Amino acid sequence: MTAQTAFDLIFRNALMRSSPTPVDIGVTGGRITAIEPHLACEAVEIDVGGRLALPGFVDTHIHLDKACLLERCGHIHGTLGDAIRAVSAMKRDFSTDDVYARGAKVLERAIVHGTTRMRTHVEIDPRIGLRSFEAVKALKRDYAWAIDLSLCVFPQEGLTNDPGADELLLQALRDGTDAIGGCPYTDTDPNAHLKRIFDLAQQFDLDVDLHLDFDLDPSWSHLDEVIGQTEQRNYGGRVAIGHVTKLSALPPERLKAATAQLAKAGVAITVLPATDLYLMGREATHNAPRGLTLAHKLVAGGIVCSVATNNVLNPFTPFGDASLLRMANFYANVAQAAVGDFDTCLDLVTELPARLMNLKDYGIAVGKPADLVVLDIKDSRFAIAELPEILMGFKNGRQTFERSPAKLLHPRN
Repeated sequence: MTAQTAFDLIFRNALMRSSPTPVDIGVTGGRITAIEPHLACEAVEIDVGGRLALPGFVDTHIHLDKACLLERCGHIHGTLGDAIRAVSAMKRDFSTDDVYARGAKVLERAIVHGTTRMRTHVEIDPRIGLRSFEAVKALKRDYAWAIDLSLCVFPQEGLTNDPGADELLLQALRDGTDAIGGCPYTDTDPNAHLKRIFDLAQQFDLDVDLHLDFDLDPSWSHLDEVIGQTEQRNYGGRVAIGHVTKLSALPPERLKAATAQLAKAGVAITVLPATDLYLMGREATHNAPRGLTLAHKLVAGGIVCSVATNNVLNPFTPFGDASLLRMANFYANVAQAAVGDFDTCLDLVTELPARLMNLKDYGIAVGKPADLVVLDIKDSRFAIAELPEILMGFKNGRQTFERSPAKLLHPRN
Protein backbone atom coordinates (compact mmCIF):
# COMPACT_ATOMS: atom_id res chain seq x y z
CA MET A 1 0.00 0.00 0.00
CA THR A 2 1.48 3.32 -1.01
CA ALA A 3 1.44 6.41 1.16
CA GLN A 4 -0.60 8.21 -1.52
CA THR A 5 -3.64 5.96 -1.11
CA ALA A 6 -6.43 7.88 0.61
CA PHE A 7 -8.75 6.52 3.29
CA ASP A 8 -11.51 8.20 5.23
CA LEU A 9 -10.85 6.02 8.27
CA ILE A 10 -8.31 3.45 9.43
CA PHE A 11 -8.89 0.95 12.20
CA ARG A 12 -5.43 0.31 13.64
CA ASN A 13 -4.38 -2.94 15.33
CA ALA A 14 -7.63 -4.84 14.84
CA LEU A 15 -7.61 -8.56 15.54
CA MET A 16 -9.62 -10.54 13.00
CA ARG A 17 -10.65 -14.16 13.41
CA SER A 18 -8.88 -14.96 10.15
CA SER A 19 -5.58 -13.33 11.12
CA PRO A 20 -3.16 -14.51 13.84
CA THR A 21 -1.91 -10.96 14.43
CA PRO A 22 -3.61 -7.54 14.40
CA VAL A 23 -4.06 -5.71 11.11
CA ASP A 24 -5.13 -2.29 9.88
CA ILE A 25 -8.48 -1.89 8.13
CA GLY A 26 -8.83 1.00 5.67
CA VAL A 27 -12.26 2.46 4.91
CA THR A 28 -13.27 4.67 2.00
CA GLY A 29 -16.81 5.82 1.29
CA GLY A 30 -18.23 3.52 3.93
CA ARG A 31 -16.60 0.40 2.50
CA ILE A 32 -13.50 -1.57 3.38
CA THR A 33 -10.83 -0.85 0.81
CA ALA A 34 -7.73 -2.38 2.39
CA ILE A 35 -6.71 -4.87 5.07
CA GLU A 36 -2.97 -4.97 5.73
CA PRO A 37 -0.57 -5.17 8.68
CA HIS A 38 0.51 -1.52 8.40
CA LEU A 39 -1.37 0.97 6.24
CA ALA A 40 0.71 4.05 5.48
CA CYS A 41 -1.76 6.86 5.03
CA GLU A 42 -3.05 10.02 6.64
CA ALA A 43 -6.62 9.45 7.80
CA VAL A 44 -8.85 9.50 10.84
CA GLU A 45 -7.58 6.67 13.03
CA ILE A 46 -9.20 4.47 15.64
CA ASP A 47 -6.80 2.29 17.61
CA VAL A 48 -8.51 -1.01 18.35
CA GLY A 49 -5.59 -2.01 20.56
CA GLY A 50 -5.29 -5.60 19.39
CA ARG A 51 -8.89 -6.34 20.35
CA LEU A 52 -11.25 -8.55 18.38
CA ALA A 53 -13.19 -6.98 15.51
CA LEU A 54 -16.24 -8.80 14.20
CA PRO A 55 -18.58 -7.84 11.35
CA GLY A 56 -21.41 -7.57 13.88
CA PHE A 57 -23.82 -10.16 15.18
CA VAL A 58 -26.69 -11.45 13.02
CA ASP A 59 -30.04 -12.18 14.68
CA THR A 60 -32.12 -14.34 12.35
CA HIS A 61 -35.22 -14.69 14.50
CA ILE A 62 -36.74 -12.07 16.80
CA HIS A 63 -40.25 -10.71 17.39
CA LEU A 64 -40.04 -6.94 17.80
CA ASP A 65 -43.80 -6.55 17.46
CA LYS A 66 -44.63 -8.45 20.64
CA ALA A 67 -41.65 -7.55 22.83
CA CYS A 68 -41.81 -5.89 26.26
CA LEU A 69 -45.30 -7.01 27.28
CA LEU A 70 -44.67 -8.30 30.80
CA GLU A 71 -46.15 -5.25 32.47
CA ARG A 72 -49.42 -5.98 30.68
CA CYS A 73 -49.69 -9.73 31.08
CA GLY A 74 -47.49 -10.81 33.97
CA HIS A 75 -45.31 -13.89 34.18
CA ILE A 76 -47.86 -16.68 34.52
CA HIS A 77 -47.95 -18.29 31.09
CA GLY A 78 -46.29 -21.68 31.27
CA THR A 79 -47.09 -23.32 27.94
CA LEU A 80 -46.81 -22.43 24.28
CA GLY A 81 -50.60 -22.40 23.97
CA ASP A 82 -50.89 -20.09 26.98
CA ALA A 83 -48.41 -17.67 25.45
CA ILE A 84 -50.12 -17.63 22.04
CA ARG A 85 -53.52 -16.99 23.63
CA ALA A 86 -52.18 -14.25 25.89
CA VAL A 87 -50.59 -12.32 23.04
CA SER A 88 -53.59 -12.92 20.77
CA ALA A 89 -55.82 -11.22 23.32
CA MET A 90 -53.44 -8.29 23.80
CA LYS A 91 -52.54 -7.56 20.19
CA ARG A 92 -56.11 -6.56 19.31
CA ASP A 93 -55.32 -3.34 21.18
CA PHE A 94 -51.82 -2.78 19.79
CA SER A 95 -51.45 0.54 18.01
CA THR A 96 -48.79 1.31 15.46
CA ASP A 97 -47.16 3.75 17.88
CA ASP A 98 -47.19 1.16 20.66
CA VAL A 99 -45.50 -1.50 18.51
CA TYR A 100 -42.96 1.06 17.30
CA ALA A 101 -42.04 2.16 20.83
CA ARG A 102 -41.61 -1.37 22.17
CA GLY A 103 -39.73 -2.48 19.08
CA ALA A 104 -37.41 0.53 19.22
CA LYS A 105 -36.54 -0.26 22.83
CA VAL A 106 -35.39 -3.76 21.90
CA LEU A 107 -33.75 -2.65 18.67
CA GLU A 108 -31.61 -0.10 20.52
CA ARG A 109 -30.55 -2.75 23.01
CA ALA A 110 -29.57 -5.05 20.16
CA ILE A 111 -27.53 -2.31 18.49
CA VAL A 112 -25.46 -1.53 21.60
CA HIS A 113 -24.93 -5.27 22.07
CA GLY A 114 -23.32 -5.44 18.63
CA THR A 115 -26.07 -6.67 16.31
CA THR A 116 -25.76 -5.21 12.81
CA ARG A 117 -28.20 -7.46 10.90
CA MET A 118 -31.58 -8.73 12.06
CA ARG A 119 -34.62 -10.59 10.73
CA THR A 120 -37.77 -9.79 12.68
CA HIS A 121 -40.86 -11.93 12.33
CA VAL A 122 -44.04 -9.86 12.10
CA GLU A 123 -47.49 -11.29 12.81
CA ILE A 124 -50.20 -10.69 10.20
CA ASP A 125 -53.79 -11.69 11.02
CA PRO A 126 -57.28 -10.19 11.51
CA ARG A 127 -56.55 -9.33 15.16
CA ILE A 128 -53.58 -7.07 14.49
CA GLY A 129 -54.17 -6.33 10.82
CA LEU A 130 -51.20 -4.51 9.31
CA ARG A 131 -50.50 -2.25 12.30
CA SER A 132 -47.42 -4.17 13.47
CA PHE A 133 -46.22 -4.43 9.89
CA GLU A 134 -46.44 -0.66 9.42
CA ALA A 135 -44.63 -0.05 12.72
CA VAL A 136 -41.77 -2.40 11.93
CA LYS A 137 -41.38 -0.95 8.44
CA ALA A 138 -40.91 2.42 10.12
CA LEU A 139 -38.32 0.91 12.48
CA LYS A 140 -36.46 -0.50 9.49
CA ARG A 141 -36.33 2.94 7.92
CA ASP A 142 -35.53 4.92 11.07
CA TYR A 143 -32.73 2.68 12.33
CA ALA A 144 -31.05 1.95 8.99
CA TRP A 145 -28.12 4.12 10.18
CA ALA A 146 -27.20 1.39 12.69
CA ILE A 147 -28.74 -1.92 11.65
CA ASP A 148 -30.07 -3.72 8.58
CA LEU A 149 -33.56 -4.87 9.57
CA SER A 150 -35.27 -7.53 7.48
CA LEU A 151 -39.02 -8.25 7.79
CA CYS A 152 -40.49 -11.76 7.69
CA VAL A 153 -44.30 -11.64 7.74
CA PHE A 154 -46.18 -14.70 8.96
CA PRO A 155 -49.55 -15.91 10.32
CA GLN A 156 -48.90 -16.93 13.96
CA GLU A 157 -52.36 -18.36 14.65
CA GLY A 158 -52.93 -20.37 11.50
CA LEU A 159 -53.80 -19.55 7.91
CA THR A 160 -56.37 -21.93 6.43
CA ASN A 161 -58.36 -21.82 9.68
CA ASP A 162 -58.22 -18.03 10.12
CA PRO A 163 -60.57 -16.21 7.70
CA GLY A 164 -59.05 -12.98 6.48
CA ALA A 165 -55.45 -13.91 7.28
CA ASP A 166 -54.58 -14.83 3.69
CA GLU A 167 -55.85 -11.53 2.30
CA LEU A 168 -53.89 -9.53 4.87
CA LEU A 169 -50.76 -11.56 4.18
CA LEU A 170 -51.10 -10.79 0.48
CA GLN A 171 -51.43 -7.08 1.24
CA ALA A 172 -48.20 -7.14 3.22
CA LEU A 173 -46.40 -9.08 0.49
CA ARG A 174 -47.54 -6.63 -2.18
CA ASP A 175 -46.41 -3.72 -0.02
CA GLY A 176 -42.92 -5.18 0.22
CA THR A 177 -41.33 -7.56 2.69
CA ASP A 178 -38.08 -9.49 2.80
CA ALA A 179 -39.21 -13.03 3.67
CA ILE A 180 -42.33 -15.03 4.46
CA GLY A 181 -42.89 -17.35 7.39
CA GLY A 182 -45.46 -19.79 8.65
CA CYS A 183 -46.59 -21.65 11.73
CA PRO A 184 -48.19 -24.94 10.64
CA TYR A 185 -48.61 -26.36 14.15
CA THR A 186 -51.33 -23.77 14.86
CA ASP A 187 -53.27 -24.60 11.68
CA THR A 188 -55.98 -27.24 11.37
CA ASP A 189 -54.49 -28.18 7.98
CA PRO A 190 -50.70 -27.92 8.42
CA ASN A 191 -49.78 -29.26 5.00
CA ALA A 192 -52.12 -26.85 3.21
CA HIS A 193 -50.64 -24.07 5.35
CA LEU A 194 -47.13 -24.99 4.23
CA LYS A 195 -48.11 -25.34 0.59
CA ARG A 196 -49.69 -21.89 0.60
CA ILE A 197 -46.63 -20.31 2.22
CA PHE A 198 -44.31 -21.88 -0.35
CA ASP A 199 -46.67 -20.84 -3.17
CA LEU A 200 -46.52 -17.24 -1.97
CA ALA A 201 -42.76 -17.42 -1.52
CA GLN A 202 -42.34 -18.45 -5.14
CA GLN A 203 -44.86 -15.90 -6.38
CA PHE A 204 -43.04 -13.03 -4.66
CA ASP A 205 -39.53 -14.54 -4.89
CA LEU A 206 -39.00 -14.57 -1.12
CA ASP A 207 -37.02 -16.76 1.26
CA VAL A 208 -39.05 -18.90 3.68
CA ASP A 209 -38.52 -18.88 7.47
CA LEU A 210 -40.90 -21.13 9.41
CA HIS A 211 -41.78 -21.87 13.02
CA LEU A 212 -41.76 -25.66 13.12
CA ASP A 213 -42.01 -28.76 15.31
CA PHE A 214 -42.14 -26.83 18.57
CA ASP A 215 -42.71 -29.64 21.07
CA LEU A 216 -40.99 -32.81 22.29
CA ASP A 217 -43.27 -35.46 20.78
CA PRO A 218 -41.20 -37.43 18.24
CA SER A 219 -44.20 -39.45 17.00
CA TRP A 220 -45.19 -36.85 14.39
CA SER A 221 -43.52 -34.01 12.52
CA HIS A 222 -43.99 -31.49 9.72
CA LEU A 223 -40.33 -31.80 8.75
CA ASP A 224 -40.89 -34.20 5.85
CA GLU A 225 -43.45 -31.85 4.29
CA VAL A 226 -41.06 -28.89 4.53
CA ILE A 227 -38.23 -30.91 3.01
CA GLY A 228 -40.55 -32.12 0.25
CA GLN A 229 -41.75 -28.61 -0.59
CA THR A 230 -38.17 -27.32 -0.56
CA GLU A 231 -36.91 -29.99 -2.94
CA GLN A 232 -39.96 -29.88 -5.20
CA ARG A 233 -39.53 -26.13 -5.72
CA ASN A 234 -35.72 -26.15 -5.90
CA TYR A 235 -35.67 -23.87 -2.87
CA GLY A 236 -32.56 -25.26 -1.20
CA GLY A 237 -30.61 -22.54 0.59
CA ARG A 238 -33.72 -20.37 0.86
CA VAL A 239 -35.60 -22.14 3.65
CA ALA A 240 -35.05 -21.92 7.41
CA ILE A 241 -36.95 -23.49 10.28
CA GLY A 242 -37.00 -22.17 13.82
CA HIS A 243 -37.28 -23.99 17.16
CA VAL A 244 -37.47 -27.59 15.80
CA THR A 245 -37.25 -28.83 19.38
CA LYS A 246 -38.53 -32.23 18.26
CA LEU A 247 -35.04 -32.96 16.97
CA SER A 248 -33.79 -32.95 20.56
CA ALA A 249 -36.23 -35.78 21.34
CA LEU A 250 -35.07 -38.08 18.54
CA PRO A 251 -32.92 -41.15 19.23
CA PRO A 252 -29.48 -41.06 17.57
CA GLU A 253 -30.30 -43.01 14.42
CA ARG A 254 -33.42 -40.97 13.64
CA LEU A 255 -31.55 -37.74 14.32
CA LYS A 256 -28.76 -38.85 12.00
CA ALA A 257 -31.27 -39.56 9.23
CA ALA A 258 -33.07 -36.23 9.74
CA THR A 259 -29.75 -34.36 9.71
CA ALA A 260 -28.80 -35.95 6.39
CA GLN A 261 -32.19 -35.08 4.87
CA LEU A 262 -32.03 -31.46 6.01
CA ALA A 263 -28.46 -31.02 4.79
CA LYS A 264 -29.28 -32.55 1.40
CA ALA A 265 -32.37 -30.36 0.97
CA GLY A 266 -30.55 -27.20 2.02
CA VAL A 267 -32.88 -26.38 4.91
CA ALA A 268 -31.32 -24.25 7.66
CA ILE A 269 -32.17 -24.34 11.37
CA THR A 270 -32.45 -21.60 13.98
CA VAL A 271 -32.27 -22.60 17.63
CA LEU A 272 -33.90 -20.22 20.11
CA PRO A 273 -32.44 -21.21 23.49
CA ALA A 274 -34.25 -18.79 25.79
CA THR A 275 -37.74 -19.65 24.54
CA ASP A 276 -37.08 -23.32 23.86
CA LEU A 277 -35.79 -23.89 27.39
CA TYR A 278 -38.52 -21.80 28.99
CA LEU A 279 -41.44 -23.58 27.30
CA MET A 280 -40.28 -27.15 26.75
CA GLY A 281 -40.48 -29.99 29.28
CA ARG A 282 -42.85 -28.22 31.65
CA GLU A 283 -45.03 -31.28 32.10
CA ALA A 284 -42.14 -33.24 33.64
CA THR A 285 -42.26 -33.67 37.42
CA HIS A 286 -38.55 -34.55 37.56
CA ASN A 287 -35.56 -35.13 35.26
CA ALA A 288 -36.99 -32.50 32.90
CA PRO A 289 -35.64 -32.46 29.31
CA ARG A 290 -33.78 -29.43 28.06
CA GLY A 291 -35.71 -29.38 24.80
CA LEU A 292 -32.79 -27.72 23.05
CA THR A 293 -31.70 -28.80 19.59
CA LEU A 294 -27.89 -28.97 19.41
CA ALA A 295 -27.08 -26.58 16.60
CA HIS A 296 -23.30 -26.93 16.76
CA LYS A 297 -23.60 -30.67 16.18
CA LEU A 298 -25.98 -30.16 13.27
CA VAL A 299 -23.41 -27.80 11.74
CA ALA A 300 -20.94 -30.69 11.80
CA GLY A 301 -23.56 -32.64 9.84
CA GLY A 302 -23.65 -30.05 7.08
CA ILE A 303 -26.64 -27.92 8.15
CA VAL A 304 -26.46 -24.12 8.23
CA CYS A 305 -27.59 -23.15 11.74
CA SER A 306 -28.01 -20.07 13.86
CA VAL A 307 -28.75 -19.19 17.47
CA ALA A 308 -31.14 -16.26 17.87
CA THR A 309 -33.12 -14.21 20.38
CA ASN A 310 -36.78 -14.92 19.52
CA ASN A 311 -38.75 -13.14 22.26
CA VAL A 312 -37.89 -10.49 24.83
CA LEU A 313 -39.91 -9.85 28.00
CA ASN A 314 -43.21 -11.44 26.96
CA PRO A 315 -45.23 -14.60 27.72
CA PHE A 316 -43.04 -16.70 25.39
CA THR A 317 -39.82 -15.57 27.12
CA PRO A 318 -40.01 -13.35 30.22
CA PHE A 319 -36.28 -12.56 30.00
CA GLY A 320 -33.88 -10.98 27.58
CA ASP A 321 -31.72 -8.04 26.59
CA ALA A 322 -31.28 -8.76 22.85
CA SER A 323 -27.60 -9.64 23.36
CA LEU A 324 -26.59 -12.34 20.90
CA LEU A 325 -23.22 -12.81 22.57
CA ARG A 326 -25.00 -13.60 25.83
CA MET A 327 -27.42 -15.89 23.99
CA ALA A 328 -24.55 -17.78 22.38
CA ASN A 329 -22.92 -18.18 25.79
CA PHE A 330 -26.25 -19.36 27.23
CA TYR A 331 -26.59 -21.86 24.39
CA ALA A 332 -23.03 -23.15 24.85
CA ASN A 333 -23.64 -23.70 28.57
CA VAL A 334 -26.88 -25.61 28.14
CA ALA A 335 -25.62 -27.54 25.11
CA GLN A 336 -22.54 -28.59 27.12
CA ALA A 337 -20.28 -27.30 24.36
CA ALA A 338 -16.62 -28.24 24.68
CA VAL A 339 -13.78 -25.75 24.36
CA GLY A 340 -13.24 -27.08 20.86
CA ASP A 341 -16.80 -26.01 19.99
CA PHE A 342 -16.35 -22.36 21.02
CA ASP A 343 -15.48 -21.19 17.51
CA THR A 344 -18.59 -22.84 16.09
CA CYS A 345 -20.71 -21.29 18.84
CA LEU A 346 -19.42 -17.87 17.78
CA ASP A 347 -20.16 -18.79 14.16
CA LEU A 348 -23.78 -19.44 15.22
CA VAL A 349 -24.32 -15.72 15.81
CA THR A 350 -22.07 -14.36 13.03
CA GLU A 351 -21.03 -16.18 9.86
CA LEU A 352 -23.68 -18.92 9.83
CA PRO A 353 -26.75 -16.71 10.31
CA ALA A 354 -25.37 -14.45 7.58
CA ARG A 355 -25.39 -17.49 5.30
CA LEU A 356 -28.87 -18.44 6.47
CA MET A 357 -30.14 -14.98 5.47
CA ASN A 358 -28.14 -15.05 2.21
CA LEU A 359 -26.29 -11.86 3.12
CA LYS A 360 -23.76 -11.46 0.33
CA ASP A 361 -22.23 -8.26 1.73
CA TYR A 362 -21.50 -9.49 5.26
CA GLY A 363 -17.98 -9.82 6.59
CA ILE A 364 -14.76 -7.93 7.16
CA ALA A 365 -13.25 -8.07 3.68
CA VAL A 366 -12.23 -5.67 0.95
CA GLY A 367 -15.30 -4.43 -0.89
CA LYS A 368 -17.71 -5.13 1.97
CA PRO A 369 -19.50 -2.42 3.98
CA ALA A 370 -17.45 -1.17 6.92
CA ASP A 371 -19.77 -2.75 9.48
CA LEU A 372 -17.93 -3.99 12.54
CA VAL A 373 -18.01 -4.19 16.30
CA VAL A 374 -15.07 -4.30 18.71
CA LEU A 375 -14.99 -6.73 21.64
CA ASP A 376 -12.77 -6.21 24.65
CA ILE A 377 -10.87 -9.46 24.16
CA LYS A 378 -7.69 -10.43 22.34
CA ASP A 379 -8.43 -14.09 21.59
CA SER A 380 -11.53 -14.87 19.53
CA ARG A 381 -11.68 -18.42 20.89
CA PHE A 382 -12.84 -17.14 24.25
CA ALA A 383 -15.35 -14.50 23.21
CA ILE A 384 -18.17 -16.96 23.88
CA ALA A 385 -16.70 -18.11 27.18
CA GLU A 386 -15.82 -14.76 28.72
CA LEU A 387 -18.61 -12.47 27.47
CA PRO A 388 -16.33 -9.47 26.97
CA GLU A 389 -17.73 -5.95 26.76
CA ILE A 390 -18.65 -4.77 23.27
CA LEU A 391 -16.86 -1.44 23.19
CA MET A 392 -17.93 0.17 19.94
CA GLY A 393 -19.82 -0.41 16.72
CA PHE A 394 -19.72 0.97 13.18
CA LYS A 395 -22.16 0.95 10.28
CA ASN A 396 -20.77 1.87 6.86
CA GLY A 397 -17.75 3.33 8.63
CA ARG A 398 -19.79 5.59 10.91
CA GLN A 399 -19.66 4.96 14.65
CA THR A 400 -23.06 3.96 16.03
CA PHE A 401 -22.30 3.41 19.73
CA GLU A 402 -19.52 3.28 22.28
CA ARG A 403 -19.09 1.72 25.71
CA SER A 404 -16.21 2.47 28.07
CA PRO A 405 -14.48 -0.50 29.72
CA ALA A 406 -15.07 -0.88 33.44
CA LYS A 407 -12.28 0.63 35.52
CA LEU A 408 -11.22 -0.41 39.00
CA LEU A 409 -10.75 2.46 41.44
CA HIS A 410 -8.06 1.33 43.87
CA PRO A 411 -7.76 3.06 47.25
CA ARG A 412 -5.15 5.82 47.26
CA ASN A 413 -3.48 4.74 50.49
